[in-house]
Amino acid sequence: MHPLLRRPFSFLVLLLALAAAEAPSQEKTLTILHTNDIHASFMPHEAYWVKESPPPLIGGLAELKFIADSVRASKRATLMLDAGDVMTGNPITDRRFGGAFGGALFAMLDSIGYDAWCPGNHDFDVSQDNLRALVRIADYPTVCANLVDTAGGYPVGNVPYVILERGGLRIGVIGLISQELYELVNQNNLTGIRVLSPVETAQKFIDEIAPRTDIVIALTHQGVDADAQLAAGVHGLALIVGGHSHTRLRHPKVVDGVLIVQTGSNAENLGELDITVEGGRITKYDGNLIPLWAQGNRPGSGVSAIADSMQKEIDREYDRVIFTLRGNWTRSESRQSAIGTFLADAQREAAGAEVGFMNNGGIRRDVPEGPVSKKTLFEVIPFRNILTTFQVTGEQLRNIMVYNIEKRPGIQIAGMSGRWKKSPDGGVVFTSIKVGGKPLDLSRSYACAASDFFVGDGKKYLGEEIQNSISLQKTVFDAVEKIVRERKEIVAGVTDIIEQVH
Repeated sequence: MHPLLRRPFSFLVLLLALAAAEAPSQEKTLTILHTNDIHASFMPHEAYWVKESPPPLIGGLAELKFIADSVRASKRATLMLDAGDVMTGNPITDRRFGGAFGGALFAMLDSIGYDAWCPGNHDFDVSQDNLRALVRIADYPTVCANLVDTAGGYPVGNVPYVILERGGLRIGVIGLISQELYELVNQNNLTGIRVLSPVETAQKFIDEIAPRTDIVIALTHQGVDADAQLAAGVHGLALIVGGHSHTRLRHPKVVDGVLIVQTGSNAENLGELDITVEGGRITKYDGNLIPLWAQGNRPGSGVSAIADSMQKEIDREYDRVIFTLRGNWTRSESRQSAIGTFLADAQREAAGAEVGFMNNGGIRRDVPEGPVSKKTLFEVIPFRNILTTFQVTGEQLRNIMVYNIEKRPGIQIAGMSGRWKKSPDGGVVFTSIKVGGKPLDLSRSYACAASDFFVGDGKKYLGEEIQNSISLQKTVFDAVEKIVRERKEIVAGVTDIIEQVH
């Protein structure tokens, strides 16, 4: 008799195993909840785009928790991810909680129930040490595969990926941050950090974890365009949960078979993506954004308790009016603006310098005419950048003006004005340049002021590497706040103009 026939149980097990191997893989479903670019928006704010008076309120982390919990209650398997820039945009990031500035945000995200996050550029804004402290508060993994130190280690408590199990699925989540990090963050906060190629790094880790997972997700903070390049540049990736560009993708974008999702910003939407996975790939999907319209009748929670407590602290300090604005402060990317002129001039004055500079990207909101609170001023310049002074020659100042006209790097200038025209060959010829109302002296040195972030990227903004800058040990915000409090009234206007004549 054949040996297998003498062991009928073993023979039956063998037949069942062969049948299972030949049978088609079973469908499994998963709901992915996702956010990005919360920017410290922990309380509801006005939905300014709704033409009602007053506009309805939207957002807030208490509402986010309520809706996330409601979705979880109706789904079999869920995963919740955040794609970075939790920090910067509200005074809560200037308040210590749990050993870190902005720590209350991460305590609330813990209570909401995140499974993983990838840091964004603004999560470095306080300091590298502060980000490490935030990572320690987070009771969920920090994934970022291409953020390494000079020795190849992971510098802020990050890991390259995690493998999570939900609903019978093994899900690999690989984190990636923008390769332009050094152009986005104060370089003093990036000492010892390197950013590797997102595409090459992603492929390396996809290949590593693919045999141990059913699908691989990239959790990124690099923007929709870079996400599309990632989707086209790798194989074995099923989904990209992204951030950084503040793009509202109401439904998933598909690039080379890879789904891309993003929710906008400021905790205004919760992304919900239902997927069906079979044979190691997504065979069905349905994705949308759930607007987080704030409701006043939600039950209390650990999130609402922290949020209410922090808001009371902030209100006590930041709701006071500190000056009156006559005229509107409106930002401009293409020309000198009243708000940009004032901020550049305030830095010039606070540093005792002759010329002040401000980058457009550092001005985060417009301000209407009327009383202005400390909170509003903070929302204009929410970064902890340090006021810095440096010297340049008159010849360098002239070159800086030419660079500004030709390259339009997005800066505001105070203390210097000029008139110029185009030469026959299309170049720039100045008919006059004045500093402090006096003609520019090409041979002397001039004291300039700007933030340490601006100085660290001087080649981009001024066309000149800034040498021997001096930190004044005060933040730009503190310097500006002191000036507006002393003046009590600010008249909006552009006083220093670099204009073309014909």
